[in-house]
Amino acid sequence: FTAGAATLIFHGFTKRCIPVFLASSFAYTAPILIATETWGLAAALGGLLAAGLVYMGIGGIIYWKGRNFIPSLFPPIVTGAIMMVIGLMLVPVAVSMALGKSNPAHLIPDKIGLLIATVTLAATIVLFMLARGILKLIPIIGGIVAGYLVSIPFGIIDFSIVASAPWFAVPKFVFPQFNIHAIVFLVPAIIAPAIAHFGDILAIGEITERDYLREPGIHRTLLGNGAANTVAACIGGPPVRIYGEITGAVAVFKKWDPAIMVWAAVLAMALAFVGKLSAIIQTIPDPVSGGILILFFGALVVAGINCLLQVGSKLMEIRNLLIVVIILVTGIGGITFSAGAFTLKGVALATLTGVILNRILPDETADES
Repeated sequence: FTAGAATLIFHGFTKRCIPVFLASSFAYTAPILIATETWGLAAALGGLLAAGLVYMGIGGIIYWKGRNFIPSLFPPIVTGAIMMVIGLMLVPVAVSMALGKSNPAHLIPDKIGLLIATVTLAATIVLFMLARGILKLIPIIGGIVAGYLVSIPFGIIDFSIVASAPWFAVPKFVFPQFNIHAIVFLVPAIIAPAIAHFGDILAIGEITERDYLREPGIHRTLLGNGAANTVAACIGGPPVRIYGEITGAVAVFKKWDPAIMVWAAVLAMALAFVGKLSAIIQTIPDPVSGGILILFFGALVVAGINCLLQVGSKLMEIRNLLIVVIILVTGIGGITFSAGAFTLKGVALATLTGVILNRILPDETADES
């Protein structure tokens, strides 16, 4: 429910022109767990609500001070490397799911998991290659069905969840309370996701070949994401970010009509009240999801490589080579900077590093021109 509501809010702020879907962000997991354990869930939500307002404030400041300089910070050499980081960071998650190791409470033997993931991926690929017209929209569903059917004989699907689930279920809402200590602790946690937000916008823009930093503008996307986080905290949901899985799906399907995401958000909110359907989705084995996600996340990496190819032969110039190498290493090498609830790593660290290097390293080509 929260993901659907957050996506609708984001599209409202961005004039429904970016094909993205928002869902829970893992960047906040550690500080949320600490805040909840220390001050309780309601206080943690109050801190997240305040953090969402600060997130919106960042967008407001960019709009106030001027936003035209933002695109110059992200040339193809930076954008392509950031996209590769996003994809390469997510690929291990997909592989872990494919091998049945992503859920410690329900481990699946490697060979069984790999077989299911392979069947899922193979069925999806075959359908992609053979489908024509409107059937091009169903390969993912076909792959999931194939993987699901193969999983049944191995006894790894718990149908009791479906049997015990009610047909109608109301999502459990929790409302925030304000605790100054929780607020002070959680507000700094928005810095890394706000930086990573630039990478997420660059990634979807490269796939659709549009400059969303200019139109609707990065200030609108930050305002939209911040407002979505604020509303999510008001109803007991986690903070959200642009979902890399959906961005990968856009790259694969090449369908980037934002209306699709809007309707998906409405459907997600409606289905949150259908207990049986939610239970069926929960029974989908991780290897099935992993087989599909390998395709999506791999597509993000390829899109990043395609962006780097725009640089042409200049890619191997020492300046550009250094920027790409250091972005990749800082993004996927496990480097982390932490101070209290503030943590900088992954896409956020790679984005910040790329922007700084692009500004401080001398560009001889630009100087000559």
